[in-house]
Amino acid sequence: MAATKASKEQKYDRQLRLWGDHGQEALENAHVCLINATATGTEILKNLVLPGIGAFTIVDGHTVSGEDVGNNFFLSNNSIGKNRAQAATELLQELNSDVSGNFAEESPDKLLDNDPEFFHRFTIVIGVQLPESTCLRLGSVLWSASVPFLVCKTYGLIGYMRLVVQEHTVIESHPDNALEDLRLDQPFAEFKNHIQSYDLDSMDKKDHSHTPWIIIVAKYLEKWLSEHNCQPPKNYKEKEAFRQFIRQGILKNENGVPEDEENFEEAIKNVNTALNPTKVPSVVEDLFNSEQCNNIISQTTSFWVMLRAVKEFVHNEGNGSLPVRGTIPDMIADSQKFINLQNVYREKAMQDAAAVCKHVECLLQSVGKSPESINEKDIKLFCKNASFLRVVRCRSLAEEYSVDSVNKDEITSSMDNPDGEMVFYLMLRAVDRFYQQHSRYPGVYNYQVEEDIIKLKLCVNSLLQEYSLNVNIKDDYIHEFCRYGAAEPHTVAAFLGGSAAQEAIKIISHQFVPFNNTFIYNAMSQTSATLQL
Repeated sequence: MAATKASKEQKYDRQLRLWGDHGQEALENAHVCLINATATGTEILKNLVLPGIGAFTIVDGHTVSGEDVGNNFFLSNNSIGKNRAQAATELLQELNSDVSGNFAEESPDKLLDNDPEFFHRFTIVIGVQLPESTCLRLGSVLWSASVPFLVCKTYGLIGYMRLVVQEHTVIESHPDNALEDLRLDQPFAEFKNHIQSYDLDSMDKKDHSHTPWIIIVAKYLEKWLSEHNCQPPKNYKEKEAFRQFIRQGILKNENGVPEDEENFEEAIKNVNTALNPTKVPSVVEDLFNSEQCNNIISQTTSFWVMLRAVKEFVHNEGNGSLPVRGTIPDMIADSQKFINLQNVYREKAMQDAAAVCKHVECLLQSVGKSPESINEKDIKLFCKNASFLRVVRCRSLAEEYSVDSVNKDEITSSMDNPDGEMVFYLMLRAVDRFYQQHSRYPGVYNYQVEEDIIKLKLCVNSLLQEYSLNVNIKDDYIHEFCRYGAAEPHTVAAFLGGSAAQEAIKIISHQFVPFNNTFIYNAMSQTSATLQL
């Protein structure tokens, strides 16, 4: 067992640094359903099989054609005439022996007719190149079963993704520019005592130049507060004065020239971040005020139970603050001083997490659940990330497509730029309408391109009319979409494959924040946009 764990760590080394053992475990327990093994579909699955999802099932009733082999690396000449789901499964499985591959030689419509619950078993369903009617039917089944649905389409030089998930909670959102949680403005008792144990004035040169910058800022802040009516430096002018105040503390040699003390330079450089007020972020405040947080029942998921426990902590032991995160940044200091300071924060974080654990236990007991049903490790992770919690709620496809609830404002304001990505969304909707009326896509046959331009223009106009959209779509785009002939170029499919797999991993691992809710990629100009529709 130890050997396989070591070989897994070696095999997945780079990604483990991104999402950790628990993220990898979530991947390995996931079962992904892909509908349609087209070029886009197999590219998405390739990028999920390589990092090691547990299992996949391809649902595809099509037979492999020469055209498929031309743009899909996971089909070969020998596949022609075979079922596309089976042929792609065989080749995708070769990428990773840890992954179990399955296939169903059926169209999604047939499965929806005979066994709609077939789709309930999956962690996420990814539907590729689906007609609108199938998309809406499947979307409704998955929505009511709370199964995340990712719709993807490559159409000529345009890529499209739509995420449909009722509620997706994220504990580890991995923000790019997270501020440290140092509590210099509200030092807790143990930190205060630790600061008192330092006496900068009586230190020798070696100790003075190896005192962590956090201690230096804390010491000078104490002095500043006593001289400024307990008011910390707030504006640029005051912060500049505070920097000078710290600079005066740098030791001088016998000639009165300041010594080279990098730790003091570090303190001066970090004044801005160090003086950030400790407060509960507004996003987290909003979550505290939400219905799910304030109405815990036996069906409530662990995310909301832990969030309520953190809220109770903030209002009681935390005195208005979230649990201490327990980490400090790297800094110039000798090892012992750094470790001592690190331990002060770490021990406080453990105390806070223990208090939150008590609240979790009480909440679970109050709804008749076992206190062990949420483990301590998860609570600690939750406390550590309490500032970065996120909840993504997408609208359903039914809401997006209904005349009564269409997001007209977003469409109209985006169309102020007639060449922005929104025009491609409207064109894709018009193309779907064309397919509904003619059972084929526009421009598929060269000899029909000219008459299809007229037909597609009618579809565009009827779409805009039905939704009372007062926007203008240039004829160039109608011509362009007819010229595409519903082609699925591999370059665009590969880009979308990478993007969609990344979003699927976010959903599976509950790490990083997925987009909400529509993503359009324009391969002509290499631009993309996220729209809320």
